[in-house]
Amino acid sequence: MKKYNFILTILAATALISSCGNQGNNNSTGALASSAAEKAYVAPGEHDEFYAFMSGGYSGNITVYGLPSGRLFKEIPVFSQFPTSGYGYSEETKPMLNTSFGFVPWDDAHHPDISQTNGELDGRWIFINGNNTPRIARVSLSTFETEEIIELPNSAGNHSSSFITENTEYVVAGTRFSVPIPQRDMPINEYKGNFKGSLSFISIAPETGRLNLDFQMIMPGFNYDLSHPGRGKSHGWFFFTTYNTEEANTLQEVNASQNDKDFIAAVNWKMVADYVKNGGGTKMATEYAHNVYDEHTHTATSTMKKEVITVDPTEVPGAVFFLPTPKSPHGCDVDPSGQYIIGNGKLSADLTIHSFDKMIAAIEGEKFDGEAYGIPILRFEDVLAGTVKSGGLGPLHTEFDDKGNAYTTFFISSEVVKWKLGTWEVLDRQPTFYSVGHLMIPGGNSRKPFGKYVVAMNKITKDRYLPTGPEMEHSAQIYDISGDKMELIYDFPTHGEPHYAAGCPADLLAPKSKKIYRLDDNKHPYAVTSPDQAKVVREGNEVHVYMSTIRSHFTPDNIEGIKVGDKVYFHITNHEQDFDVPHGFAMIGQNTSELLIMPGQTKTSVWEPKKVGVWPFYCTDFCSALHQEMQGYVRVSPADSNVPLTYSLGE
Repeated sequence: MKKYNFILTILAATALISSCGNQGNNNSTGALASSAAEKAYVAPGEHDEFYAFMSGGYSGNITVYGLPSGRLFKEIPVFSQFPTSGYGYSEETKPMLNTSFGFVPWDDAHHPDISQTNGELDGRWIFINGNNTPRIARVSLSTFETEEIIELPNSAGNHSSSFITENTEYVVAGTRFSVPIPQRDMPINEYKGNFKGSLSFISIAPETGRLNLDFQMIMPGFNYDLSHPGRGKSHGWFFFTTYNTEEANTLQEVNASQNDKDFIAAVNWKMVADYVKNGGGTKMATEYAHNVYDEHTHTATSTMKKEVITVDPTEVPGAVFFLPTPKSPHGCDVDPSGQYIIGNGKLSADLTIHSFDKMIAAIEGEKFDGEAYGIPILRFEDVLAGTVKSGGLGPLHTEFDDKGNAYTTFFISSEVVKWKLGTWEVLDRQPTFYSVGHLMIPGGNSRKPFGKYVVAMNKITKDRYLPTGPEMEHSAQIYDISGDKMELIYDFPTHGEPHYAAGCPADLLAPKSKKIYRLDDNKHPYAVTSPDQAKVVREGNEVHVYMSTIRSHFTPDNIEGIKVGDKVYFHITNHEQDFDVPHGFAMIGQNTSELLIMPGQTKTSVWEPKKVGVWPFYCTDFCSALHQEMQGYVRVSPADSNVPLTYSLGE
C-alpha cells in the first residue's frame, strides 16, 4: 500500500510539472499573448518605470534591471572582484574586500533593502548582506557604487539581513548558523545550550550613511532565518523567524523539524538601544573589518575594529519575546500598516498571521506559555490574527500592494497566491516557472508600496530558455497586478541566484544619478588635473606613473627605464567631463585586471614586469573614432640596466 501511494505521489508531481510546462508553451495565453507582451514593451529611447535591484547570490554582487522591460542595466560589484571595472583589483578598491580572515574576494549576496524616511523609500542608499563571510554593504544610489562594507563578528551565515528600520536608524542582521560565542575549540555534539545566535544592529549616520556596529544581542542557539522591521504602530520592533529550536547539530533535515512549532523572535530594538546608550551591555574583545570608500579621494581604507558591545536579552526585561509559529518558518514579513506579522512555515499549507496589537496585549497581560532560555513565550492563540487556509504548498515569502492585498510565494506548488489582509481570503493564484523563492513589489517592503508589478524570482529554469549546458541562469517573471487578477507579462534570465530584490520608481533615482566626478573635486593623492602634471617618478624599485587620459591619448604614452623586478603603479586620471565617457587601461602581462576609470576619477593599477621587452598598453573602452590609436609602450630593461627613466608627453 505504501509503495502504491508513493507511485501516485510521483505521478501527481509529474503531472503538475508537465502542466506548468504546457502552460508556458501555449502560444495563446500568458506572456506570449500580444496584449500581455505589450505591457512589458519599452520602446527604443523610452525609459523603464522602475528600477529593480536584484541580489546576485553567489556572484556576490547586485544586478540592476528595468521594469517592466526586464533589461539588464548594470552589475554593481559589492563583495566580489569585478574585472569589468577593476573593482577589488585596483589599489583604491582592494581594501573594500578586507576582512578579519584576510582578503576575501567573493561572497553570497542575498537581501537588498533601500533606505527609508518615515517608512517610505527615499532612494539614498541600498544595503545588502554577504551571507558567507558575514558582512553588510552600503551602496550609493547616486553613483551606483559600493561605498562601505562592515564585517560582523560573532556571526555565521549572515542570512536574515539586510533590512532597514523605517527611518534608516539601523540595518539589522541575524545569524543563520549558531556558533560558540566567543569562538573556541569545542565538540560539535555539545551544541545544545552552548552555541549562540547573534543579532547585529548596525546604526546608520543620517547624513552620510556611515555604518557603526552599535550592539549585538546574544540569543539562544537557534537558526535565525529571515527578518523584517516593524513599521507604523510597530516601529521600534524587529521580527526574526527561527528554526531548529530543537538545537540539533546533525541531519537537520530531520532533526530540526521535530517540534510542532518554532518561533518568531520579536525584539524591541528601541528598548535595547536605550539600554546600550545608558551604559548597558558588555564589551567583548573581537576583530572585524570596517571598509569605507571616499568619493573625493576615490580611495578606500580598511580599519580593523577590536571590540563590540554584546547584550544578553534576559538582562533587558520586556525586550524580547517568542511568538510560536508553525514549524520551520522561512519568510518573516510585516504589512505596510505594521499590524500583521506573517510567518510562513515551510512545512505548512496554511499561512499564519500574527497581530501586533494582540502581541502587545498578551505581553501586558503576561499571557505566557513558558520560556526558552529566560525569554518569555507568548501563547499562540493570543497573538494569532488569522490564517490563510490551503494557500498552497511550501509557503516562503510575502509582499504587499497598495490596495490591502498580500502576495505569497509557494515553492513546492510553484505559484504566487494573492490574498486579502484582514479577511484572509485567497483572491487569485498564478503559476510560476519554476520553484519560486522570493518575490518583489516595488516598495513592497515599506509603508508605501507601488502596487503595479510583482516580480517572482524562481530557482529552477528548466525549459524557459535555450539550453546552455547543465547550468542555466535563473528565471524572473513579472506579473501585472494593477487589476483584480495577476497577469504574467514577461520573463527574463537573472545573473547568479537572486534571492530577493528591492524596487523603486525610476523618478526617485534618475534625477539624482551622478553623471561625472568633477575634476576640480578630485582629492586623490596621485591625481593629475591637467596633462602637464603627468610625470614618472622612481622610488627605489617602485615607479609611480602619474598619467592622464582623454580622447584619444594617454599622457605619458611612452615610458623607458623600467626594469624587471620593478613595481609600477599606474595612477590614471580620466580628464573627461562628459557623461558616459569612461576610459579603460590594460597592460600586457598584468596580474590584476584592466581598469575602467570614470570621468573625473583616478584609479591605480600595479604592474610587475617579469620579462625584458617593449610592452604595449591601451584603452579597453571604446571612446571615440580614434579609440584604436589610444595606446602607449613601456620599455622594460634587465634588472641591472642603466637605462635612464624617461617618458614622452605627446610633444
